[in-house]
Amino acid sequence: MSTLTVAALQLALNSPDEGENIAAVSALVEEAASKGAHVVLPPELFSGPYFCKHEDEALFALARPTAEHPSVIAMQALASKLKVAIPTSFFERDGQHYYNTLAMVDERGEIIGTYRKSHIPDGPGYEEKFYFRPGNDGFKVWQVAGTTIGVGICWDQWYPECARVMALIGAEVLFYPTAIGSEPYDDNLDTSRMWRRAMQGHAVSNCMPVVAANRIGVEDGQAFYGNSFIADEWGDLVAEFGSGESGVLVTTLDLERARRHRAGMGFFRDRRPQLYGRIAQDI
Repeated sequence: MSTLTVAALQLALNSPDEGENIAAVSALVEEAASKGAHVVLPPELFSGPYFCKHEDEALFALARPTAEHPSVIAMQALASKLKVAIPTSFFERDGQHYYNTLAMVDERGEIIGTYRKSHIPDGPGYEEKFYFRPGNDGFKVWQVAGTTIGVGICWDQWYPECARVMALIGAEVLFYPTAIGSEPYDDNLDTSRMWRRAMQGHAVSNCMPVVAANRIGVEDGQAFYGNSFIADEWGDLVAEFGSGESGVLVTTLDLERARRHRAGMGFFRDRRPQLYGRIAQDI
């Protein structure tokens, strides 16, 4: 495919009713599809409020196996109906293990694979290590809508290694569902600018578009700052939301132009992996 129309969803997900949050996401997926989107990206863990602010063992009850999770079931039905692909973030239970997982739902409504979040944050307001094991099945790409996409989950987006590996195994567009906002330990720290710049850097260094979807709203005193965006292969923002807007960003990406620029820039031609051993070693 020479072009790909993508969408990023931004909305508040602070209802205690799981069905309400999924319905709100579903409405925006419908809107994105009506605007021609081939791939629609909701935010991370969109079935409810971001529960990882506190450590509470009762919240493990929110997890379900992949095929039984309401978010996955709802997005499968929508994808089949609308003929769109939907990278679907959810809280997975696999036996006695729990993961922050993404189900890649293709335009037929089929789950063509899952990815378990590799980098798990642990800090004030983001105590994810209490809930999630790190995924160890590696970074992945999928064939959807006539192209190859890669998806990282939230904290993954800060790591250039994640983006580069997805690019090396064939990704042509990178997607990042996210739940990020204020830092409870420092009221003066606003990471929204760095958050965007990190992913814009992945776009530049890999010469491929990046799509990021974040939630908004205040949840238990924690403000999620939105700023969802779509960047082209130069890292330039071609569609963006601010901190309070709810809705759908839709852009048609020129994948053929990105391929041409990617080849011309020589970033992959001039790699020296034999010199990079240190990066794969523990400190």
